[in-house]
Amino acid sequence: MIEAAVLVFFPVLMVFAAFSDAATMTISNRVSIALALGFAPIALLAGATSVDLVMHFLCGAAVFALAFAMFAFRIIGGGDAKLAAATALWLGWDTVGNYGLTTAVLGGFLSIGLLAARKCPMPEALLRREWIARLYHPQTGIPYGMALATAGLLVYPESLVWLKTVAA
Repeated sequence: MIEAAVLVFFPVLMVFAAFSDAATMTISNRVSIALALGFAPIALLAGATSVDLVMHFLCGAAVFALAFAMFAFRIIGGGDAKLAAATALWLGWDTVGNYGLTTAVLGGFLSIGLLAARKCPMPEALLRREWIARLYHPQTGIPYGMALATAGLLVYPESLVWLKTVAA
């Protein structure tokens, strides 16, 4: 049962966040709240100790502080900051560096690809779709939640929760 929770809860919320950001340029607070509230029970059932929990919450808080500073300087959106912190909570100190690096690489590819695509003509049939028109518009930002969520999914198999259940 715990394996199912580990395999479903975090990944489904990450996929939802990525698609939501692509379609609407927003990441619902509900996603970050669900991730934050779901971590401790799942981690405890997976065999995490109280020390593990404290360290993971400290990691999430540190990433929240960094991401909030990035939000304050208009580098990322508020939803991105909250998603990054909630993801770091799940990943912990052991994998947060890999998460940051993977996010940066994916975010770079996403940004370059989207900016290049915006310079190319887009078929009118595609531009009739509201979410595509929004992504294509040169004044629209980059849906960085896609990079954050994808990086989270890629690094998740290295996390404590995963290793104590799925890989055990």
